[in-house]
Amino acid sequence: MSLDGSLRGRSLVSVADLTREEVDGLFVHARALKDELRSRGRHQLAPLAGRTLAMIFEKPSLRTRVTFETGMTQLGGHAIYLAPADIQLGVRETVADVARNLSRWVDGVIARVFRHAAVAELAEAASVPVVNALSDVEHPCQALADLFTVLERRGGLRGLTLTFVGDGNNVYHSLLLLGSLLGIHVRLASPAGYEGDAAIFARAQAIAAGSGSRLERFRDPHEAVCDADVIYTDVWASMGQEAEAAARARLFAPYRVDEALVRAAGRDVVVMHCLPAHRGQEITSDVLDGAHSIVLDQAENRMHLQKAILVATMA
Repeated sequence: MSLDGSLRGRSLVSVADLTREEVDGLFVHARALKDELRSRGRHQLAPLAGRTLAMIFEKPSLRTRVTFETGMTQLGGHAIYLAPADIQLGVRETVADVARNLSRWVDGVIARVFRHAAVAELAEAASVPVVNALSDVEHPCQALADLFTVLERRGGLRGLTLTFVGDGNNVYHSLLLLGSLLGIHVRLASPAGYEGDAAIFARAQAIAAGSGSRLERFRDPHEAVCDADVIYTDVWASMGQEAEAAARARLFAPYRVDEALVRAAGRDVVVMHCLPAHRGQEITSDVLDGAHSIVLDQAENRMHLQKAILVATMA
């Protein structure tokens, strides 16, 4: 279950920080860690024994906290949860000062923040690896776990079509960049004005030129899911966008993932959602709990993939 060492000591702020070979290595290692845990109930080795991970949370999360904290325990290490009031990045002290202090005490940092600039600044100032556990621009751990989950289901990724339905948000950005690296055709179905960051799309197009990916944007969700292998959706209003929730609910109503939309994609399509889901809004309960849904596989694989990241960067 060895990695090549190229990620040791490095931060992961964007999926674009990774090469195709490094992504493949993380997938292989996540698979090995998952298989070992399932067969033995524990890991034979403790690759992170004596290591400590600081977990900075400006936003609450069930999956991010539990998967990272449990993962560190299973790998023999220890995690420290730092709630929003514990640090107050950029308020009680500068982001750089936080990074420099943590670097004297811990072996790695994960950060779930509002502003992407905050995690980028943490990574620049820290002398230990910093992993982006969500920002307003990207969610690299989610995208890596998602495509690892699709790989488990399909046996390969190149040439598959993933359609993201809804807001071109941080999860879409990471799926777009990672999909373009891995040869996946990525589509977005969204209302006008919600196509995501133009600079990220341009960067993904440049990456796609070398992998054969097609990156497309649609207004009609039924057209966008035609022949898709994956339908992906997320909440219409993320944390920090609560004031826009009512307006977004009206605007995005035609982009609800329901049984009719799933039927438009074909019998073998899988449906994904990074959770938490607003049932009846971006996705209906019959789809979320239905035969096409693999959302719980995604949620489980967050832990396995993140464990691979922690070993690769901290061991």
